[in-house]
Amino acid sequence: MNLKSINPYSGKTAKEFSAWSNVELEKALVKSGEIQAFWAKTPLEERCRLIRGAGQVMAARKEELARIITLEMGKLISEARAEIEKCILGCEYYAEQGPTFLQDELIETDASKSFVAYQPLGTVLAVMPWNFPFWQVFRFAAPALIAGNTAVLKHASNVPQCAMAIEKIFIEAGFPEGVFQTLMIPASLVSVVIENPFIKAVTLTGSEEAGKKVASLAAVNLKKSVLELGGSDAFVVLDDADLNSAVKTAVPARFMNAGQSCIAAKRFIVVESIANEFIENFKNEVEKLVTGDPADEATTLAPLSRHDLRDELHQQVQASLQKGAKVVTGCMPEDHPGAFYQASILEGVAPGMRAWDEELFGPVASIIRAKDEQDALNIANGSRFGLGGSVWTRDRERGEHFARNLESGAAFVNSMVKSDPRLPFGGIKASGYGRELSYYGMHEFVNIKTIWID
Repeated sequence: MNLKSINPYSGKTAKEFSAWSNVELEKALVKSGEIQAFWAKTPLEERCRLIRGAGQVMAARKEELARIITLEMGKLISEARAEIEKCILGCEYYAEQGPTFLQDELIETDASKSFVAYQPLGTVLAVMPWNFPFWQVFRFAAPALIAGNTAVLKHASNVPQCAMAIEKIFIEAGFPEGVFQTLMIPASLVSVVIENPFIKAVTLTGSEEAGKKVASLAAVNLKKSVLELGGSDAFVVLDDADLNSAVKTAVPARFMNAGQSCIAAKRFIVVESIANEFIENFKNEVEKLVTGDPADEATTLAPLSRHDLRDELHQQVQASLQKGAKVVTGCMPEDHPGAFYQASILEGVAPGMRAWDEELFGPVASIIRAKDEQDALNIANGSRFGLGGSVWTRDRERGEHFARNLESGAAFVNSMVKSDPRLPFGGIKASGYGRELSYYGMHEFVNIKTIWID
């Protein structure tokens, strides 16, 4: 099997890579497992220096790396640059905070000395998606490597150039060979990797279905897992919201990365008294988005990453329309060789429709009218997903109360949901479990060891 890099804009194959044999895979896993003890004994200050160096490599090659992202998965070039910049920030953050996060925690007991030590687990497998092909990897890798783990990456099969570029970044930064490796394998071999005795834990960012499979395999093999899965984030607009601000943010919240983000706003739950005004203003702004070559600075709406993803999105939209949803704007594929879908808004979305029950992973916003604040909260919490959500109101106290009651891993007041290295990131319900980023993310892949001395 070959791993193909296909340009979502032109539809042309840019590059092909031969998938590894089982022998090549085993050799890589042995290398990663055997060097882990050496890496764990490498002074923490040196591990932090090397992570900072990875950030410096990315800073020097930012434009080149951004263009690989745009070529391979279709992200707007401006958004691709921003993704690389966020990776640099993540490396700097963990290089600075790692020693604090990993220092022993003294706890007074009846012992002469008792404390908690944070020690690496071993080699960690990361199964990562294509939609943020660098950031998803670095937000795992920076803390995991600083903690003394080694890492192997099974990246999405449609971004092999990104996967290889990431490994090269660590090599150029001076990491010992084998500390971070990209596995050029198909998804069918993930189970083989999880079962390998050198693998001590696994983290996955991906679909609900993929999460269930990986969680099951990890559980059977008694290995730690962290899952960041899909989302259908609520964007709740209350009756006292600043509508100009809400609409201005609603557009990037839904259409950034062509809507291909687990934390994108997907369900726009608007209190009835201001719904008409919000919808009209939102429609006007959405219709200003310009599709085109994502490498062109003037383009503001990129293609989807693959044609099959676009087709699945259109099927979800059409099925929802057949059950009574209404078109506000868009809702059709673009007539273009690339995987384009119109910037779209659906109204009248209700239970039983695919737009209500499923995650729409593309540039389609679902409008849901709510009678009042409590009804809006009930609708927001009525999803099986629980990744993030936001609420819009001029009353910060009201917003905080609403945010506390949202069933999600993150809740934002008067801002779009985003990940931040300083804050934990992850979901509940069908959006997964465990946390990435912050102090909490680093501690997901360490042995939190009690040491008691008489």
